[in-house]
Order: sequence, then C-alpha cells, then structure tokens
Amino acid sequence: MIKRVLALLGVVFTLVPLSADIGPPKDIPTRARGAGRIVVARVADVRARFAANSFGDQLIVSTVVLEVAEALKGAPDGRLEVEVEGGTVGDITLKVSDLPSLAPGERAVFFLDAGTGGSLRPHDRGRGILKLSEEDRVENSSVTLAELRQQVRDALRGGR
Repeated sequence: MIKRVLALLGVVFTLVPLSADIGPPKDIPTRARGAGRIVVARVADVRARFAANSFGDQLIVSTVVLEVAEALKGAPDGRLEVEVEGGTVGDITLKVSDLPSLAPGERAVFFLDAGTGGSLRPHDRGRGILKLSEEDRVENSSVTLAELRQQVRDALRGGR
C-alpha cells in the first residue's frame, strides 16, 4: 500500500511542474494581436556579447541583424536589430532552452516587441520566432508562410 502511495505521489509531483511550465499554447492570431511588429526576414548577421539581464544575471546576448523582406505589422524597415538571449563569445556558448539559435542566412517570421533602450526583442520569447524552411513552411509544422500571413491579416482585421 505504501509503495502505491509513493508511486502515485511521484507521478503527481512529476506532472504538476510540467503542466505549470507549459501553459496554454498561444495561437498565431493571439501572437499577432500581442506583438508590436511582425516581419518576414533573413538573418544577415549575429553579434554576441556578454550582458546583464533585468535580474542582474550575466549572460550572453546576441544582436541579430535582420534584412526585412516583408512587414506584416508595423513599419516596413529594411533592416532591424533584435536582441536574443544566447550565442557564442569566444569558446563559451549559451543555449537558451526556450529560444532558437539563429545563424546568418536563416529565414523566419519574427513577432517583435520593444525592449529596453529602444531595442527589439521576440514577442513571447521563443514563440516569437518561427523559422522557415526552404519550402516556405514553418519548421516542425505543416503551416505555410502563405497560411501564416493570412492568419495574421485576419487577426489584425479583427477576425478569429
């Protein structure tokens, strides 16, 4: 009997933190309405440096330079700089579990918000960067760029 209770408690203590961390997924229309800007862009450059976050933790932050191909929301700037936690400085690499790493040449749809000091940052952290395959599909999904564009437009017009 004690073994069963301990086993049940082990399962409960394992599942409770998982469900608390995940939360409800935010769909594309919700992200579109929440983000300050949305662009389809190619990564032109990534420059990493050591920096302190708002909690005073020392970490690596990368400035990702984007060549904007299309603005879905916000001003149609040709180039933007986005601050993303993680990157490599010298022989030290910081990988942030909820943010994708970005490299020059990669394309993505970026949902962006204003950060501190006028910088831009991904809206809702890693959910604000949707990498695109060469076939214009969002990586690890069946959603095409055309479908994503339409979802964003519908959301911004008040649909769905």
